[in-house]
Amino acid sequence: MGNGFIVVDENDWKDSTPEQQSWMTFKTLKSIDARLKTLEKRPLIDKCYSFAGGIIGGALAALGIKWGS
Repeated sequence: MGNGFIVVDENDWKDSTPEQQSWMTFKTLKSIDARLKTLEKRPLIDKCYSFAGGIIGGALAALGIKWGS
């Protein structure tokens, strides 16, 4: 299990009972759901970082123009 994903190879799948296969599928779908929820929340954070970067970049550009003149 790396980074939250359940990795099942073909041999594990073939040797498991239908109940175990259903459980593995359920756990994998829950893991994917949690990852998607995290990704859906990211744009707000990304917008905040972009806004802060724009302010910092604009201030540095203004200082550069002032000192460069």
